[in-house]
Amino acid sequence: MKKLTVLALVGAALLFTACNDKKETVTAEQEVAAKTGEVYNVDLAASKVDWKAFHKGGFAPRWGTLKLKSGEITVENDAVTSGEFVIDMTTLKVDPASVTEADKKPADLEAHLKNADFFDVEKQPTSDFKITAVADLAGELPKDAVAGANKTISGNLTLLGKTLNVSFPAKVTVAEGKASIEAKFTVNRADWGIKFGTDETDPAEWMISKDIEIGINVTASKL
Repeated sequence: MKKLTVLALVGAALLFTACNDKKETVTAEQEVAAKTGEVYNVDLAASKVDWKAFHKGGFAPRWGTLKLKSGEITVENDAVTSGEFVIDMTTLKVDPASVTEADKKPADLEAHLKNADFFDVEKQPTSDFKITAVADLAGELPKDAVAGANKTISGNLTLLGKTLNVSFPAKVTVAEGKASIEAKFTVNRADWGIKFGTDETDPAEWMISKDIEIGINVTASKL
């Protein structure tokens, strides 16, 4: 009976994962959008990247932040035309509220994520995102889209030295010499070769969901 209960829980976890396996469109690297219009510098103190990861089935979520090292947005006729952002992977932080187990510490998890098991920040201290296109939003919004999303942004996301193009809905605002981009989307870490464990049969890799939720909150001001 106990064995059946365990199998049922595993089955439920797999079903939960399958039902929530919403990823954004990921394709090969694309040509970066031309820098046209006026340059807006990103406010590094006010901008950030949020992240959230899970164990298989959505259990024991972990979340935290990353800081930007540099960034700029170009604006023409009150519309964002391009943007480039460098993410400082050495600033990866784990929110203590996401680590509820008595035998675990946020600092230990941060070190684990920074080492070669995941993001290998010693060899890859930065990641980056470069906009390839900004278009009016069309179609039905994903459930995890930010409120007020009005554009679809596509861009080349580089992680662990690998670059792929990802498209997602975003709320883009341009007014009074300021521009902002707010977005939330989900990617499959395996697409960028981010894994823990030797292969898919390794329990360490199997127990961690491949979903990573990424939140972008960027504000910039005209030079």
